[in-house]
Amino acid sequence: MSPSKRPPQPDGEPPGRRGRKLGPIADRVGAAHRAWLEPLRARFFDSGLTIGELSNQTRYSKSKISELLRGAGLYPRWEITSSVLQALNVPTWPMLRLWMAAAAEAHKKPNWINGCIETETVVLSTGPAKPPVDTGPAKPPVDHQGFVQLNRVRYTRYAQTFLSDSKQASAVVSETFDILWLRWDETLRSANVQKFAWSVLRSGVMARTPHIDGCPDLAPAAFNTVVLGRTEAPALFDQIEESLSLFKAMSRLPDHQLDVMVLKYLRRMDDTVVADVLGVPLVSVQTADRYAKKTLRGIFDSNDPPEGTPQ
Repeated sequence: MSPSKRPPQPDGEPPGRRGRKLGPIADRVGAAHRAWLEPLRARFFDSGLTIGELSNQTRYSKSKISELLRGAGLYPRWEITSSVLQALNVPTWPMLRLWMAAAAEAHKKPNWINGCIETETVVLSTGPAKPPVDTGPAKPPVDHQGFVQLNRVRYTRYAQTFLSDSKQASAVVSETFDILWLRWDETLRSANVQKFAWSVLRSGVMARTPHIDGCPDLAPAAFNTVVLGRTEAPALFDQIEESLSLFKAMSRLPDHQLDVMVLKYLRRMDDTVVADVLGVPLVSVQTADRYAKKTLRGIFDSNDPPEGTPQ
């Protein structure tokens, strides 16, 4: 189905959309659930369909479709989710991976998750109640696979800076690549693939990072710096206090400056690699580095910062 060409309204609704207006995503929706719900809603808005028309195509009630697209009520079963995907021409395989991760986040047991998928398989094989669902290829496009191979380690190192749980960091990176697989055509059409992808990763990481006064908490990174590993008591406690103060100041930097500091000084990437990861010109990295260090020097007024931090 061709997307609507009409310009969107402020809430994302195309002008003149008929029928019931779709409400916002429910506040209680978790980060993993939101990761697949937002692109699904975007596809719905672009389609020009009404909730009623989508209901007719999927054979689910308008209230059920509205609940699914808002994340309201109980976590949706895969059967109704896949029916909406089919109606909106959304690739099913990457969405299935995202749906399963979000189901786990919603504390659904493996038996429930597997049962949802198995139930749909039985329905499809025994009756015409629902339209057939194309699960799509089990592997992403070759160029997507190359993108993953290039960026997985870099992305994981960034995520681990903010998320002390290494499994959670790896899960966020995998989620990022699944979202990009889901939106791969859109990604390739973007002006800058690396920059588009970085925005997806950063959004996922920050959604799970504890924040203090609106700024990401870098305390885990402060305790993982090289200098703390080499410091012995009693100097250790002084070093901890100094590092915590420095990382608190870093957390208040603008997003781009913070990312440059993290990748360059905490993850030891050189300027050209940082520029490639962020999808920005080299001069942008160098400028962000310069302004960030100027800000930090102004805060601490010190000529002897801790080893392993910006100088």
